[in-house]
Amino acid sequence: MKRAQELRTSLRAGGTLPLILLLTLGACRASPAVQAEPTERVQSVVDDLEPATDTLRITQLQQELDGSRRNAIVLAAERVGPAVVSVNTVRRERVMPRSIFEQLLIPHGYEQQSAGMGSGFIIHESGLVVTNEHVVRGATEIFVTLPDGRDFDATIVGVDETTDLAVLQLDLSTNQSGPLPVAPLGTSEDLLIGEWVVAIGNPLGFLLANTEPTVTVGVVSAVGRNIIPNGDSRGYYLDMIQTDASINPGNSGGPLVNGLGQVIGVNSSIISQGGGSEGLGFAIPIDRVRRVVRDLVENGAVRHAWIGADVEPMNRQIRRRSDVRIARVVPGSPADRAGLRVGMVVSSAAGREIRTPLDWQAAMLRSRVGEPMEIVVSEPRSATFRVVPADLPSVSAERIQALNGFQLITVTPAIQAERGVRSDQGALIVDLPENAQGLGLREGDVILQINRMRIRSAEEAAAALQSVGRGAVIMYFERNGQLGSAQFLIR
Repeated sequence: MKRAQELRTSLRAGGTLPLILLLTLGACRASPAVQAEPTERVQSVVDDLEPATDTLRITQLQQELDGSRRNAIVLAAERVGPAVVSVNTVRRERVMPRSIFEQLLIPHGYEQQSAGMGSGFIIHESGLVVTNEHVVRGATEIFVTLPDGRDFDATIVGVDETTDLAVLQLDLSTNQSGPLPVAPLGTSEDLLIGEWVVAIGNPLGFLLANTEPTVTVGVVSAVGRNIIPNGDSRGYYLDMIQTDASINPGNSGGPLVNGLGQVIGVNSSIISQGGGSEGLGFAIPIDRVRRVVRDLVENGAVRHAWIGADVEPMNRQIRRRSDVRIARVVPGSPADRAGLRVGMVVSSAAGREIRTPLDWQAAMLRSRVGEPMEIVVSEPRSATFRVVPADLPSVSAERIQALNGFQLITVTPAIQAERGVRSDQGALIVDLPENAQGLGLREGDVILQINRMRIRSAEEAAAALQSVGRGAVIMYFERNGQLGSAQFLIR
């Protein structure tokens, strides 16, 4: 204390050496404090960072957490997850030259392979798997991987482009290591807007090291959604379940599951600006899936109902709802025989309220061949008509093979009405090989002219292509009511 007072006196007097000594002494005295033993409070904090040793309390907390963690979502994923599979495909495509330059470089008959992937789920212990038609479209090889790591070769039992569904059969002889898990099916008739749902699938395929599927969670956002198809769509997306559970590329064909652990839909499409999930996912209702699977297993094909009537909105302004009236009735069709006429305003069909033409298409999709349906009209007077749907004309029409895989049918009034074709003559392309899609043609195009020859039937189109032999072809066709053309080489 005396020394400190002397230093303060010296500082007041203006001395500099005492100041230096004071700073030096201060620094020397601070150093031992850094190296001192931890205080009791610091040691307590350090001890708290070590693993707890109160095993009884930990056990109690663990039991409480387990009870809260194992909720309906976890149980649903555990119940269905083992039956969700990865569907891997190989497509072999013949490369067709699109110019004289490519014709010189690409060998005749050259083929290339491309791989695809998607999801599916097992619906029967015999090895039946449900997936999307677009997942296996054009596949020459299919193999399926289960979450437990087992691999199976698979073959196609049947596909339906209209509903975008396919059924596969696993070759159980390729792996006999035990029974197959089966996904329990529920119903889509009593869905509640806002109820929890789980989407399960394989969005990353082989990019992940393990084979367990991915689980995402959301709610039922809406039901009965009708999606307007774009130019690349080949099937109808009508009367769909909408969910905000993340559905990404690779999820296609996987199940949408309710809180009871039951499959209520097949994940099929998304609406996205960037290609990824934006909370607008859509699933095919399981009740429709059940009907399609039954047809595919029993008959190898689905019989879609057709009554021979088209509808149009009465008010063509951009509105969410307008009255719908009958625009055309095919002579001799089921609708014609039942008494439906052009101009009648439709209120309901097959028990479904009709507000837009897409509602009409969804009602037709719900109907079955040979089973009567009721159509209620409000104008010119209120009346109910009983119609018995028949098979689609394009299903029963004779298919003509042309140009290494093209399948054509002749345009008739019934097919004209079914497909909404403006031309009353021509050859409708109903099947187009994958390796020919680079030619600028699509399924649904109506061939009207090949080089200088006018085409009136599928037979004429096949003969015209055959007569070209090798050389350039200019083909004129109708697509979506518009005239188009394509030019390519036949080798």
